[in-house]
Amino acid sequence: MRRYLRGVLHPEIYHGFGRKAPYFEGWYFKLIDAARNRRLAVIPGIFMAEGDDKGNHAFIQILDGMTGRASYHTYPSEAFVPAHETFDVRVGNSRFTSESIALDIDTPEGRVQGEIQFNQRALFPSNLWMPGIMGPFAWIPAMECYHGLISLDHHLDGTLTVDGEAWDFSGGRGYIEKDWGTNFPSAYIWMQSNHFTTAGTSLSASVAMIPLYGLKFPGFIIALWHEGRLYRWATYTGAKINRLVLSDRHVTWQVSGGGFTLTMEAERGSGGLLKAPIRTEMHKRVDETMQSTVKVTLTDKSGRVIWEDSGDCTALEVHGQTEKLVTG
Repeated sequence: MRRYLRGVLHPEIYHGFGRKAPYFEGWYFKLIDAARNRRLAVIPGIFMAEGDDKGNHAFIQILDGMTGRASYHTYPSEAFVPAHETFDVRVGNSRFTSESIALDIDTPEGRVQGEIQFNQRALFPSNLWMPGIMGPFAWIPAMECYHGLISLDHHLDGTLTVDGEAWDFSGGRGYIEKDWGTNFPSAYIWMQSNHFTTAGTSLSASVAMIPLYGLKFPGFIIALWHEGRLYRWATYTGAKINRLVLSDRHVTWQVSGGGFTLTMEAERGSGGLLKAPIRTEMHKRVDETMQSTVKVTLTDKSGRVIWEDSGDCTALEVHGQTEKLVTG
């Protein structure tokens, strides 16, 4: 019980102790250099396959957000070593925490070495009533996939050597989130940017088909961190989707709740293919771009514009049967 309570209140830590297959858990580190010319997503994790433990393995997945090249570095399950009480995960010789990453990857897929420190972190709050971005849904033990926001924005300091080339991320910005559970959603839209004109502003927004106790419904969670204030819209807050429209080139999404309306207009960019979990294997090929832009408008009840800006280096994924998510 103590471990369960700590896991709910601390989404960032490892939740898989004592779990049986199928199960996955992975953390998403977004790294953008000061010039915005180097864009990396680094995703360490563990996967346990349903029905065949030969598929069990640890991994570090890396996406070059400029070229779209994705590499998937596999390790034995035993190479995945998480701490029990804090977010401190080792995969092989690499180490991941909420304060830094230290990479020592040398596989046939490529080589990445170096360390990046995270400073001035905007950590996502968690308490008994609102444990992380999942809110009260975090207390439900039967969710297919859980989501956690760890650091909405932070400064980077350090260098990575990628296949022999030094990439200096000092002065850049980063972001950390994670997912865990038994299966990725069958359909979802996710976007994230912390590269707005107003430094320190961060947006993370996702909507997905949620299976729960025999029902399926579109659920969404949105966090906007702006000028030291956290704005939150979610299914559990009573917020409503006014409009969600997809095209080959754009995602237009508007929500209202808590006296505010948020409009997001994202332009889809080219990306690379990442692996994502189903119950039996890391099989899904998910197209993620880190070259999108998103225009964001925040208005109050009267329609007065409180804030309007465009974010670049936007990460965006649109996956699955999204027609079940969209509105007119």
